[in-house]
Amino acid sequence: MSEIKFSLIPIKKKPSRRYRKGSKYDPILDDFIKASHELVEVKFEGKDANYLRTQLNKRIEVRDLKEKIKTSVVNNVLYLEKLKNL
Repeated sequence: MSEIKFSLIPIKKKPSRRYRKGSKYDPILDDFIKASHELVEVKFEGKDANYLRTQLNKRIEVRDLKEKIKTSVVNNVLYLEKLKNL
């Protein structure tokens, strides 16, 4: 067997997960925040509603909008809802 080189480096804490700075889903959230509607149905061609909810929830978390926007899927339709404190 040949010898391999490696090293083990002790650390105190794992780094937190990094998210991209921008996303193709950000315009959906931006437009919804600007709009006067409290509840909207979101249609996105070629994407399943549950997949889209997952992607939007990631962006909501990164942008610290959890207390302002809620996503939900009913009968494979995605809805965005403004919470009272927006």
